[in-house]
Amino acid sequence: MIKTLTKLGNSYALVIDKPILDLLNIRPDTPLTISTDGKALNIAPEENEEERTGVSEEFEQSLEKVNHRFAKVLQKLA
Repeated sequence: MIKTLTKLGNSYALVIDKPILDLLNIRPDTPLTISTDGKALNIAPEENEEERTGVSEEFEQSLEKVNHRFAKVLQKLA
């Protein structure tokens, strides 16, 4: 698919067709990560913290409780 930029005020915009937005599950309020390798522009929905790290908030809370409860023992083991 070939696209051209559209003038938008003092900037230019790239219009992304709805089927592509639906395919990538992108909505108007979806944060996007934009990067480049110097030759191509990469646009992707931003991963949330859990997707990036593979760690859920529930796991983080449990880990914090264990660290707090067994802090002295863990320090001795270290």
